[in-house]
Amino acid sequence: MNVIATAIPGVIVLEPKVFGDDRGYFLETWSRQKYEAAGVPATFVQDNVSFSRKGVLRGLHYQNPQAQGKLVQVMSGEVFDVAVDIRVGSPTFGKSVGEILSEKNHRQMYIPPGLAHGFCVLSETVLFAYKCTDTYNAAAEGGICWNDPDLGIDWPTRQLVLSPKDEKYPRLREVPKDRLPVFGAGR
Repeated sequence: MNVIATAIPGVIVLEPKVFGDDRGYFLETWSRQKYEAAGVPATFVQDNVSFSRKGVLRGLHYQNPQAQGKLVQVMSGEVFDVAVDIRVGSPTFGKSVGEILSEKNHRQMYIPPGLAHGFCVLSETVLFAYKCTDTYNAAAEGGICWNDPDLGIDWPTRQLVLSPKDEKYPRLREVPKDRLPVFGAGR
């Protein structure tokens, strides 16, 4: 497995080994021992699958408390996947990283607890899967405006479809600090 560091420590891109021939391919999407050795220090407790159409943008979502780390991947299609450091006190607070994840490149991205996450769909449809380090908690749910100019996310398309909830999220600077995760908490 190839492991690629990003501009936010702890956010990593993983390229699993793909074994293919004219029949198709095989790849391992999770092995606790191998992924821990690669820098994914997580015990996952929930798996989710999302199906979306072209132009759908989901995010930027987070939970606090009960922050979720996520190992995300595309099973079919292609997305531009984004992680934003929203941990108060983090040296990379307000920074974002984005990566193309697709069924062709087989890349995964690990997003540690305390970061906001979102993606936009670039293909006609996408089947998006992710493992979470904690369960979903509606009372802890939060979000950041997808086009917050302070974040400088360069979304690869402007023809976006958002949920009413995602359209109403505030800019990061408008979120009270006590509603955001704290860097180093829970270590």
